[in-house]
Amino acid sequence: MFLLLLAVLGIILLYRWHRQCQILENLTDKYVFITGCDTGLGNLLAKQLDRRGMKVLAACLTQIGAENLKKETSSRLQTRILDVTDTTSVSSAAEWVSATVGNAGLWGLVNNAGIGHTFSPNEWQTREDFFKVLNVNFLGTVDVTLQLLHLVRKAQGRVVNVSSAAGRLVIIGGGYAPSKFAVEAFSDSLRRDMHEFGVKISIIEPGGFRTHPRHHLDAFMKKTTLRWEKLPEKTKAGYGKDFCKQYIKALEGTLYGTSPKIHKVIDCMEHALTAVQPWTRYSPGWDCKLYYIPLSYLPTFISDYVICRITFKIIQTKMKS
Repeated sequence: MFLLLLAVLGIILLYRWHRQCQILENLTDKYVFITGCDTGLGNLLAKQLDRRGMKVLAACLTQIGAENLKKETSSRLQTRILDVTDTTSVSSAAEWVSATVGNAGLWGLVNNAGIGHTFSPNEWQTREDFFKVLNVNFLGTVDVTLQLLHLVRKAQGRVVNVSSAAGRLVIIGGGYAPSKFAVEAFSDSLRRDMHEFGVKISIIEPGGFRTHPRHHLDAFMKKTTLRWEKLPEKTKAGYGKDFCKQYIKALEGTLYGTSPKIHKVIDCMEHALTAVQPWTRYSPGWDCKLYYIPLSYLPTFISDYVICRITFKIIQTKMKS
């Protein structure tokens, strides 16, 4: 029986490996539109696809970001200024994409633009804090997708939505996790909508990866500290000074302890665009595979205990050592 199980497991792994290795031909004929290319994942993906010879249409929030990207890529890559929270900007970009791709249609749409804004307990934040994150991470993704979907459908192409392990398991307050849960739901419904049209939808759910330089992380920490300082005195008294110190230490451990191996995420995004049979979900990072996903399937009282009583204590211990 044991040998039979090993044989079945071997066949499954061999099938998965064979499926993963099948890459499309004529990639140089395909257009891919990527949002959020100033820095981070979008920037690196644009460069990687450009090296593969694909026709990259890179959307940046700032002119400086667009100019820097152009300096580091080939003449094939084209840039466009885009604010995903401004529907007029999205409409203008969609018209530009349509004119650029012509009858070929848009093979790939990568909804990568996103922000974290601030990480702290929910009570420390405002409605505007939640809206700012949701407006970029979720509503921006929806707007860009809806205005470009007809071009993707024409090419029978791919939509790749960047979610997060936080779209499976919430470990921190604020709008980031709700926005990623919403991206997951939107992606699932979109996949079913597009099934009959040959359009494939993939979700990228990275674990903890360091997508920005240290000073960006320092800015997150500063925002959290300022949140605490601006709270009403009665709210501070309810939490106590010791709670704030512990929370800051846990947040530092979470942010600064992320993996620098960002290429794992980029490779998943590229595979979703170039594989004959892309996966529905990609979960790069061992923390995602061994912690976030398994814990998300456990009963709520167990996941709550692990996150509240075990995970934060481990992080705090590491920060002290």
